[in-house]
Amino acid sequence: MIKEIKRDITPEGALPYMMRNILERLRNYEVLTCSEAREIMLGITGGLINESQVTAFIAVYMMRRPAIEELKGFRQALMELCVTVQLEAADEAVDIVGTGGDGKNTFNISTLSAAVVAGAGYKVIKHGNYSAGSVTGSSNVLEHLGYRFHTDPDNLNRQLGLSNLCFLHAPLFHPAMKRVSRIRQNLTVRTFFNLLGPLSNPVQPRYMALGANSLAVARLYHYYMQETEKDYCIMYSMDGYDEISLTGDVKVYGRNTDAVISPSDFGLSAVQPCDLGGGKTHTDAAAIFISVLENRAMPAQEQVVLANSAMAIQILNKHLSLPECVGEARWALRSGKALSAFKNAINISRL
Repeated sequence: MIKEIKRDITPEGALPYMMRNILERLRNYEVLTCSEAREIMLGITGGLINESQVTAFIAVYMMRRPAIEELKGFRQALMELCVTVQLEAADEAVDIVGTGGDGKNTFNISTLSAAVVAGAGYKVIKHGNYSAGSVTGSSNVLEHLGYRFHTDPDNLNRQLGLSNLCFLHAPLFHPAMKRVSRIRQNLTVRTFFNLLGPLSNPVQPRYMALGANSLAVARLYHYYMQETEKDYCIMYSMDGYDEISLTGDVKVYGRNTDAVISPSDFGLSAVQPCDLGGGKTHTDAAAIFISVLENRAMPAQEQVVLANSAMAIQILNKHLSLPECVGEARWALRSGKALSAFKNAINISRL
């Protein structure tokens, strides 16, 4: 059984010399306190801990997931180090984001859903990065389609005001993560840092639609989010997708929700996994992306985007049923409002 032992770990400046003790405790299945996890993350990202110790530390969390207090401490450190930006719509906006790493290589469903929700009249502040579990991640396809990433609050606020939509590229806002980028690349597998990405939107919008790549990760996020003031839903498709795939049932957690829902609950039909592929190149992914926004996509592609958009809309507009939320999303897509929101965001980002 994992046990938690609370103690102070180091006087200032002594952290590199105490990592041996920390690693020994972790080897004995102890759990770090929130403050300990924060201090170690600050040490890692500050270059105070040598690469071998960092690699060993990461390896611990390849054997087990972080406990809640550890997750809180790691995230707290990242948020202290991140580039901060004040956006006027943060209290009314939603982030639609997934963990990635489900190995399904789907097309860019959450990014498309962000455009659809914006087209329906809601504010979306989407945090994203390059690919984690598919050929093309959110940032890859956005760059390919001409979006220019910013940390400039004036530009981002202008995007939100005129298109209801802006995108935050994680590496620009979390430069401290460069300290571990080479180690993560050399390991070639996902680490606990991937769990932190969806929780580390630098603007921290009030609402969140969060996809998890396993049921255990969904529960972990649920326990964490319950201790925040956010309104949220966490989704895990039971056949392994980190979003609503409509290929089967999906587990959904929320502040007052613990349910399993099916495609019929959205008023939609089930789809086949083969219809959700994202292609082999960034060009393929971008072509699928635009085909959805221009209403030229396969019915299955449209339905999956509508389902994920509907879940985000329901967080923002709780009195609506899921089929009603699908209706709002369908109108935004088929009327061209989603395409217009996306194009406006691109154009403003380039000013």
